Amino acid sequence: MEHCVLQIKAVPNSAKDEIKGWLGDSLKVRIQAPPTDGKANERLCAFIAEELSLPKGAVTLVLGASARQKRLSIQGLSEEQVMLRFV
Repeated sequence: MEHCVLQIKAVPNSAKDEIKGWLGDSLKVRIQAPPTDGKANERLCAFIAEELSLPKGAVTLVLGASARQKRLSIQGLSEEQVMLRFV
């Protein structure tokens, strides 16, 4: 099974969930959820899974639980496939 790690710059408490584009090697993502009790992290993983047409469990947070810079593990797609979907 294919797998990759995606670097994210997360912006919680945004007006809506949206992909803003690439900042170097990080994908900037705005999330509506607040950064309390892991709500923004949960929504971030769910949102990325939705955008990639993957099940929710295929995207997990591996680094950066309390930071804006995060790393997500993505099961089922290669790094190249993920990059092409967010161009």
